[in-house]
Amino acid sequence: MNRLTVALILLAAAVAGLLFVPVFGVTALLAPIGVPLILAFGVTELCARWESLVPWRALLLLIAGLIGVVETVLYPTTAAGFPTGATFSALADGVTESWRLALQSTWPARPEPSALLFVPLLTLLAGVLGVELLRLRRPILALLPSFAVVVVSQLFQAVSGFSALFGGLGYAAVAGGVLILMPQADVEGHRRKMPALMLAVPAFVLGVAGALVASLVLPVPGPAYSLKQDRLAELNARVASPLDDLAYRLEHPDTPVFSFRGDADTDRWPLVVLDDFDGVNWTPGSRYRRLGTELAPGPAVAVPTHRRSATITVSGLSGPWLPSQTWPAAVGGIAPLIEESQGTLWLPRPDDGPRQYSLSWWSPEIRPAELLDAELDSAAPGGLAGIGDVPPEVGRLAREAVGGLRPSFRIALALERFLRENYRQATGTDLPSGHSWPQLRKFLFETKLGTSEQFASAYVALARTLAIPARLVVGFRTPDKPDASGGYTVHNGDVVAWPEVAVSGVGWVALDPTGSARTGTGSASSLAAVTAQARTQLPPAEQLQDQPLPGGDSGSGDGGAGDGGWTFPFGPVLIALVALVVAWFAGIPLAKGVRAWRRRRQPGVAAVLGACREVKDRLREHRVPCTAGMTVRDLATVAHDSGHQSTVEGLHLLASTVDVALWSGVGTGPHSGTQAWAAVREVRRGLARRGLRARLRAAVDPRTLLPAR
Repeated sequence: MNRLTVALILLAAAVAGLLFVPVFGVTALLAPIGVPLILAFGVTELCARWESLVPWRALLLLIAGLIGVVETVLYPTTAAGFPTGATFSALADGVTESWRLALQSTWPARPEPSALLFVPLLTLLAGVLGVELLRLRRPILALLPSFAVVVVSQLFQAVSGFSALFGGLGYAAVAGGVLILMPQADVEGHRRKMPALMLAVPAFVLGVAGALVASLVLPVPGPAYSLKQDRLAELNARVASPLDDLAYRLEHPDTPVFSFRGDADTDRWPLVVLDDFDGVNWTPGSRYRRLGTELAPGPAVAVPTHRRSATITVSGLSGPWLPSQTWPAAVGGIAPLIEESQGTLWLPRPDDGPRQYSLSWWSPEIRPAELLDAELDSAAPGGLAGIGDVPPEVGRLAREAVGGLRPSFRIALALERFLRENYRQATGTDLPSGHSWPQLRKFLFETKLGTSEQFASAYVALARTLAIPARLVVGFRTPDKPDASGGYTVHNGDVVAWPEVAVSGVGWVALDPTGSARTGTGSASSLAAVTAQARTQLPPAEQLQDQPLPGGDSGSGDGGAGDGGWTFPFGPVLIALVALVVAWFAGIPLAKGVRAWRRRRQPGVAAVLGACREVKDRLREHRVPCTAGMTVRDLATVAHDSGHQSTVEGLHLLASTVDVALWSGVGTGPHSGTQAWAAVREVRRGLARRGLRARLRAAVDPRTLLPAR
């Protein structure tokens, strides 16, 4: 068994395993994949040295690979490197459960053994099977296990763009090496059939160029199917909404809830997002996943962001929700679940006593004037969810509040101002509670007095009747002043509910219809401060008017955009044409060069026959009439009038070599192949004198890659 072929088979398994990079990241996979396969290669070398080990090779490969997996992934479960019962239990879970846990996580997932283990086990199995299938001398069969890993990786996360291009190139290069080193069949004794790979080289190069063109010209497709779409983390409890506890907390304002230290550039801490209302209850999200190593800002955020962080200690929260921010980036110290579309954190197993964790998050940055004129994001998840059976008078009130204008962020601020100016916030004891339609109707049309619970609920309901995407959030305000130690302690009295509006490019922007927001915390660049500045720039109600529609009439000088604003992509098309030309001029000569190299390196009579095929193909390139049944002397006859004298002499020399090698009975000597290919060089030297144009045309002619008829 060829050493290089074995190495390539194991490398193919490694490349296939690295296609799980979108799931775990590069650094988390290198050692768990590389070390077991390196140990497996060492076992194959031992078996090659001691043939008595060959019958046990498959078992030895598995044992060596599993040792590598244990030492790189499960070392904490061992006793000084030796497996324990916990190690074997973890290996069993890796086979049955780790793939499921990886699908339930955000990506890149945390490189914990419970989620990561299935990848090195899968690649190890593919490598062992591939090495054992090499015995059949069928390279395609030996590559099938690693290709199966490629398929499984794409079911987890279908890579696209340049990642897919380079991943495919890497696997194709390794597979091509295996095919070159292991010809698939022997024909006519010592003569070997040229693998189909040689004919595929131009198509492969053109395919690469086509992939580049597609990535430049064609639009990015929607997300491919992934097993992840159907796998969510299971919630271990159903608990009451924090909105129901708001009145109680306000009646016990001095009880500490949590404290934090770090970046205080935020005026509030969301606890839970409620986006669906059936007329009686507000419902929180339920699509939770295990939080991986880091999250990027949501796809709704197109403006620049700044990363902020804090350390939080929880003491007075009994539920599973944890203080968070709208766009969390990472959490340390605990392993929570996250509702990605809402940013809420859920602790699967709440413990008694304080819990401390670090939180970092993304804070969008935008200027007040840009925020004031921004469009709304009607596609935001949950922004236009249900609000139950709306009383008819509520719709009329909403339209009167904004003067019947189209939905925009200006109108969202106008609705906020309407509630601020016409309703009062309840204080003291015996606070109103409840948020169903009867209680909201009483608040809107009778008492006009309520807590933030009624203000926020009413705002979201009114906003949705106006097609303004909004949701309700329950959380806590940041205190105005820090403690003596420099941190902040949040109490029950800081609890608040507020509405958030989805703004295109910015994400969710918090509003304050109660008018009691605290402004002593946060910098002038925080989103809360920018919203406050935009609020001051809002025109009076009588001066509000609809903003121009996006994509409206902008004059006749549209630069040839045409209907829909589409312009022909001259730049990408030009790049594509250049790429195709380069691929054509490089791929076909490369295929011919590799083919000649393979023919020349064959032993004995096969090298002589390879020289015959080579000169026939060279003559065909220069349009010398050739057929499949012509001998070398026939070729010399037809080339007499169309080639240089050295071409004819080279063909006569080759004919003599063929006569000695095939028909004399003497057979081939040690120099027969060398003499035959010296004749090929003479033929090529003569053809080269036909001029640069003829040589260039012959070099890029793809027809000679096919057999002569």
